Parts: sequence; C-alpha cells; structure tokens
Amino acid sequence: MHVEHHPLIKDFPELRGALHELRSSDADFARLADSYETLDKRICRIEAGRDVLAEATLASLKQERVGLKDDLARRLKRAAGQCCGCGNGCKG
Repeated sequence: MHVEHHPLIKDFPELRGALHELRSSDADFARLADSYETLDKRICRIEAGRDVLAEATLASLKQERVGLKDDLARRLKRAAGQCCGCGNGCKG
C-alpha cells in the first residue's frame, strides 16, 4: 500500500524561503513544524500498517494534523508577505 507523506516543503514549495527562515528564527514555529512532521510520519506508519491504531483515534490524529498545517500555513504566508487566508487581504 502506497502511503503519501505530507511534508511542509512539499506542500508549500513556493514558501521554501519563509519555511527555512521561520524554522531558524521562530522557536514556536519550529516546535509546531516539528510536531507536524512527527505526527505526519506517525499517521503514515499507521496507514501503511506498520503501527496499529483504532480508526476513530486515527481520524482524530488526522484532524490534529490538519489544524497544525493550517496554523503553519497562515504563519508561512504572513512571513512571505501574503494574506494569511483571513479573508481581509492582510499583508504580513
């Protein structure tokens, strides 16, 4: 069974510079990014059958991953001078 990882750099290649900058200059962002990457790898191990977890718990982990990714995406976009997705057209 093929299981696809969702690393931040793959999902936001256009924000590579902001990702690198935030990882090195913002400890909170780096902590969240590390948590996201660890959670993504755990979900992939479960989906590949290497780890076992109840479906409801897996669904909860996936929701957590989506929440982390959304928060990280907003931070990345603001750092790159783009609207964070708030709907107000913000710039950083």
